[in-house]
Amino acid sequence: MKTTVDIPEHELLEAMRHTGARTKREAVTAALTEFNRRRRLQQLAASFGTLEEFMTREDLGRMREEG
Repeated sequence: MKTTVDIPEHELLEAMRHTGARTKREAVTAALTEFNRRRRLQQLAASFGTLEEFMTREDLGRMREEG
């Protein structure tokens, strides 16, 4: 998708340096990919410890003894 965006030159050059991108498009794509990856990880981390019906260590131990 083509989009016209006014990005500060120093920010874009820094992104190119950090990502090793040779083009502006590569740098923007890498930055968006990394942003999306971090958000997905953030959402996953927020869900840790929220499974109330998940088995405990004791439950697992009992299952192993029975099986």
